[in-house]
Amino acid sequence: MFKVEKTEMTNKTFRLPLKLVQELQTIAQNKGVSLNNLVQQCCEYAIKHLDKNTDKL
Repeated sequence: MFKVEKTEMTNKTFRLPLKLVQELQTIAQNKGVSLNNLVQQCCEYAIKHLDKNTDKL
């Protein structure tokens, strides 16, 4: 059965280098996803693969 789910979201503003934003926009366009979705996936991947041996998080 189809179940409608809603993910809670929030808005934040981040300052990123122009070159990085341009690269992200190109990747998002080539992969057919929104820039926001790509940035979200990149952040989730980075957190999941963060070195657990560091003292600070």
